[in-house]
Amino acid sequence: MLGLLGVDAGRCRILGMDAAVDAVGIRGRVGYMAENQAMYGWMTVRQAVAWTSKFYATWDVAVAGELLSQFDLDGAKKVEALSKGQTSKLALLLALAHRPELVILDDPTLGLDPIARKDFLREVIGQLQARRVTVLFSSHLLYEIEPVCDYIGILDDGQMVREAATDALRRDVKRLVTLTPEGPAELEIPGLLDVETSGRSVALVTHDVEGARAALAARSVNGVEVQDLNLDEIFEAYVIGRTTAGPFRRGAGT
Repeated sequence: MLGLLGVDAGRCRILGMDAAVDAVGIRGRVGYMAENQAMYGWMTVRQAVAWTSKFYATWDVAVAGELLSQFDLDGAKKVEALSKGQTSKLALLLALAHRPELVILDDPTLGLDPIARKDFLREVIGQLQARRVTVLFSSHLLYEIEPVCDYIGILDDGQMVREAATDALRRDVKRLVTLTPEGPAELEIPGLLDVETSGRSVALVTHDVEGARAALAARSVNGVEVQDLNLDEIFEAYVIGRTTAGPFRRGAGT
């Protein structure tokens, strides 16, 4: 997206610009924080801020100073002496001080302890909401970002398998728990993403709850319990779910 790697196929456009052609222009308008942000350890925090500022025409000294204070970062301290949490906050400062239109956060809380992760996320959301900045947040810690994400995209092996507003995703994808129907006939379940059986009990994850309930009712399967799923469970259903088990099959066209 930032033009740091060449593309194998397709195109990527950010803020109306082609990432393969306008990489430098994009970087000037985008804030980027990597999973393991590379910074010169021998620099002090203040030197790192001053050095980075030279790359951006829109660098805002006042914003940098404000963030330095809010993040409680010691400007005289060397980068190599910072804790993981402090390093993450410095990286966020460097990503925000040029007032970007879009911020890309690549697994920014990886390696932080639970308290530091929550503290960092609180700082991130507070700062970005205050500046009305669009954020692309990549993370494996889905339960932590679930409360703050407006829109979710699920990637599997480089392919987008589902994208939707977070509320819509929670509304659409449910787990149905019931008993396995008697008889050998196959039962097609609309929107089936995952199925787990244990004895006669079966748990079906589907993105078409009403269609699945109708299919079960047609086989006189009653007493269906509908359960909500968190983002981790939804992700697992799309990525590692199985759509055949016992008599159950995913319905055609779903």
